[in-house]
Amino acid sequence: QVHLVESGGGLVQVGGSLKLSCAASARTFSTYGMGWFRQNPGKEREFVAAISWSGDSTYYADSVKGRSTISRDNAKNTVYLQMNSLKPEDTAVYYCAATRYYSSISSSNYNYWGQGTQVTVSS
Repeated sequence: QVHLVESGGGLVQVGGSLKLSCAASARTFSTYGMGWFRQNPGKEREFVAAISWSGDSTYYADSVKGRSTISRDNAKNTVYLQMNSLKPEDTAVYYCAATRYYSSISSSNYNYWGQGTQVTVSS
């Protein structure tokens, strides 16, 4: 069982930055691929970024590529999502997730989810 807790969301102006954090309870955190997804009401959950067990492989949605960086600190059982040059369309609830796969961009491959953190980008 893995318990995930996101933090770092909030209200930011267009062009601003936020760094999301996700703390995991798993003692074997380094054996989980980690991902960030986002969702707006009435819409499907959308892939944002993913990182492999050791952090040597990362993947990004085209919508955030070049503006966001996913990273992890296995010693702290934490994964991060640094988001820069934020746009109104980045507004969503952001979810952290864990998978037993090396890494995945598909939400169906993730077994554990956090409760989400709201990111609102105002213009």
